[in-house]
Amino acid sequence: MKTIYLDNAATTPVDKKVVEAMLPYFSEKFGNASSQHTLGLEAKRELERSRDVIAKAIGAKSEEIIFTSGGTEANNFAIKGAIWATGKKHIITTKIEHDCVLNSSKWLEKQGCRVTFLDVDKEGFINLEQLKKEITPETAIVSVIHANNEIGTIQDIKAIGEICRGNGVYFHTDACQSFTKTELNVKKQNLDLVTLNAHKIHGPKGVGALYIRKGIKITPLLHGGGHEQGLRSGTENIPGIVGFAKAVKLTKSEHVKHMKKLRDKLIDGILKISNTRLNGASPESGKRLCNNIDISFNDIEGEALGGYLDAYGIASSTGSACSSHTLEPSHVLKAIGLSDLEANSSIRLSLSRENTEQEIDKVLEVLPKIVIKLRKISPFAK
Repeated sequence: MKTIYLDNAATTPVDKKVVEAMLPYFSEKFGNASSQHTLGLEAKRELERSRDVIAKAIGAKSEEIIFTSGGTEANNFAIKGAIWATGKKHIITTKIEHDCVLNSSKWLEKQGCRVTFLDVDKEGFINLEQLKKEITPETAIVSVIHANNEIGTIQDIKAIGEICRGNGVYFHTDACQSFTKTELNVKKQNLDLVTLNAHKIHGPKGVGALYIRKGIKITPLLHGGGHEQGLRSGTENIPGIVGFAKAVKLTKSEHVKHMKKLRDKLIDGILKISNTRLNGASPESGKRLCNNIDISFNDIEGEALGGYLDAYGIASSTGSACSSHTLEPSHVLKAIGLSDLEANSSIRLSLSRENTEQEIDKVLEVLPKIVIKLRKISPFAK
């Protein structure tokens, strides 16, 4: 039975062309980019070529891209590094951030910082007026996720960036989910710090990047041999970085259109099931990720639904893959106003360019039958 993979917000399959691009850098062109011999210089050239590809994709300068081990490191680097460098003690973030942003902020809180967690409305949008009111002379950084990993809501980062720039406050956005799927331009959108990673766009795991606008003061997380302009020490992961750049090169606007078409078909079909609701922004608003569907089914458990789907060869998620091992209701769904029961009845289906219309038809054939079956045995059903 071929798996219908609908958990692409957790990770994507690595494109075969990405694998082909990476392979020589494991065993043939294996040099350390800091070495001065031919193999090392070859690795250094490819490192800088890759950096340039990623920079151009977001309208940045090549030297403003610092490679990391992934999104979690980059988010920690941005928030902690800004606090340490500026000497200011106030962070503003939101209640719907990825756990790595929430937990790094809470860690800094224990070190004497003050953290403001902005509310969101029922679709997951922050209130710009609340943001303006919360900024003080002690605010070092505002960190707002570009597109939420659970509900797909895309924030107006240009407006947020304008507010931060006008108040002399650093603005960081976690763009791991949005990169290549919606507009991301550091100049047009007033961005100071941007987190990117490879494995959400058919690249390898274990590699990401932090955009740091020229002139931004930031203290490194890692100290060592002074790699990455002294901002991120450690031998660069050349195969991963090459794969990251190749994945970026392979992205096309047609892929976004394809995912939107499948997303809308899947949402329309699922909402025909009684007592269901879509979580996050409406597809018609243009403010929802092209590949994200998050649905509450009510009266049944999302874990049970996901288990049945898996038995049919359909991979789904009950929320963020990074916290799916816990039994706690999603903090994102709670923040948009869902009860514990509603939050625990939700599943996330996330698409990639590799999904097909036939796969969506299969899901829409199987899913209603599973929901009916589970509601018949549910203690919550009326």
